[in-house]
Amino acid sequence: MSAAGTTVRFGYGTNGFANHRLEDALAVIADLGYEGVALTLDHHHLDPFAEDLPRRTEALAARLDRLGLGVVVETGARYLLDPWHKHAPTLLDDEPALRLDFLRRAVRIAADLGAEAVSFWAGVRPAAVPRERAWDRLVRGCAEVVAAADAAGVRLGFEPEPGMLVETIDDWFTLRGRLGAPGCFGLTLDIGHLRCVEPRPVADCVAMAGPHIVNVQIDDMRRGVHEHLEFGTGEIEFPPALRALAEAGYGGLTAVELPRHSHAAPTVARDSLAFLTAARAAAEALGSTREAEEVPQ
Repeated sequence: MSAAGTTVRFGYGTNGFANHRLEDALAVIADLGYEGVALTLDHHHLDPFAEDLPRRTEALAARLDRLGLGVVVETGARYLLDPWHKHAPTLLDDEPALRLDFLRRAVRIAADLGAEAVSFWAGVRPAAVPRERAWDRLVRGCAEVVAAADAAGVRLGFEPEPGMLVETIDDWFTLRGRLGAPGCFGLTLDIGHLRCVEPRPVADCVAMAGPHIVNVQIDDMRRGVHEHLEFGTGEIEFPPALRALAEAGYGGLTAVELPRHSHAAPTVARDSLAFLTAARAAAEALGSTREAEEVPQ
């Protein structure tokens, strides 16, 4: 599919292969025909706190190159930082130092891997923290991550997430403005989240966000329910969404985000790519029809 010279490139998230060794997950993803991987740093998939991290990262970079896989770095591991509390601490907590250390490590890993982006999010506002104080903490923390990314030459993709302080695309624009619109600060767009929380149609959201997108996650979802669903079991019309991505000039990875499907990862990954490939073909046909309609008679 081409529009503005771009092609939608499909990847798969390693958080959907939680029961596989990383090297095995990468082999399956590549063998199925995906063009990239969204690598969630975790204790079993490139532990960012491992003593031999430089060696592991170098080996992973070589393996990705051999397999022909692009990569983005994801930072949504559930219990990597706190074995008792999911996703804790966040940039909104009283003590965000461990999260900041993790994000700086993610930036360094991304630089060493030649990753297309590092993706991260705000977190849920603690009940005891007033909203404006939470925003101040988020801006302060993001500014530190931006400084690290700028120094390393790495792009950041900040993800609006249902239920978090930054939940919508409009919230992302607010955060970007408060940071002073740094050049490395881009947007991670989850197609499912658009259906879940955004008032606009999914394709319209993609078009609005287009110039700022540096990373895309893709899954099916229903309005108002934050549950990542297999394709065809939710409410999203994918051909218009994929067409909008191409028309926006986005050439990065569009990675399947099904973190609760590791029990059947190879089958789900195979079925997902078949669905998305068909949706991409339908999007191409949709674009050809539009172009024909625009030709003067």
